[in-house]
Amino acid sequence: MDSEFFSNFIVALSAVVPMFCLMSIGAFVKYQKWLTDEELNHMNRMVFRVFFCCMMFHSIYTTDLASTFRPKLMIFATCGVLVIFTLLMLIVPRIEKENRRRGVIVQAIFRSNFVLMGVPIVANIFGDENIAVTTMMIAVIVPMYNILAVFDLETFRGGKFALLPILKGVLKNPMILGAIVGALLLILGVHVPAPILKPIGQISAATTPVALIILGASFKFGSTHEHRRQLAGCMFGRLILVPSIILTTAIFLGFRGIDFVTLIAIFGTPCAVVSFAMAQQMGGDSDLAGNCVVFTSALSCFTIFCWLLLFKTLGIF
Repeated sequence: MDSEFFSNFIVALSAVVPMFCLMSIGAFVKYQKWLTDEELNHMNRMVFRVFFCCMMFHSIYTTDLASTFRPKLMIFATCGVLVIFTLLMLIVPRIEKENRRRGVIVQAIFRSNFVLMGVPIVANIFGDENIAVTTMMIAVIVPMYNILAVFDLETFRGGKFALLPILKGVLKNPMILGAIVGALLLILGVHVPAPILKPIGQISAATTPVALIILGASFKFGSTHEHRRQLAGCMFGRLILVPSIILTTAIFLGFRGIDFVTLIAIFGTPCAVVSFAMAQQMGGDSDLAGNCVVFTSALSCFTIFCWLLLFKTLGIF
């Protein structure tokens, strides 16, 4: 029993430590001032527009759709996000008086950093060659996150929610474009020559480490004395309450293996980095949003490890 627990401990540790190390390298880069804020913004843009696009294209184009297409997983994850979002939209206004904070709190709890921190967890456990199931979920979850986040922030700002412009923006998202092109070429049986596919694969392989280093270098700690209660609520909701509800339900519905770890990647990861920029642009409390990203990201290294250890010990994956 002890050897089995130790083996499970190593699996959980192996999933989290590489992620923590890469973020720590980024923090060290920031400490040494080797990159300015402006340079970091440019690198962030490059990773988002080029690296993630290549990652989505490569992971979908090189996969076997018959073995990676998971309609049950897609439906469950979609319903999970929608249920959590709806409950938050009903509950948060009853416990928070300020509109500027209401939208930020809802977004911080329902919207995870699935792409940046979720995909690496699955890759560290199952290997880069087996993450197609997870990356395919990006094409489902990311557009939904974008639409719901705009609806949330516009609602509490008192603005007008316009679906068509949001959908146009989603279709211009480099990750979604990469997924669409990859799926089309795969379905149509179009052969991409090796000299072109190889560099795309190399960029795809570099996406996660580069993105995590930039994430670590981008963290900024702000003052918390004005919103400690709200910050604590967001941290608890994002890292403990949401995964507890969703993952327990997933076990009873029979999700196991890589499907279950994909759900941990979606529902157990910290606040999305982009939530800070959205709060800033749409009249939300950007200080609270920024601190939610920083503190949940730091604490998630511990909570994700605990979730993985627990469910590995229970034999769920």
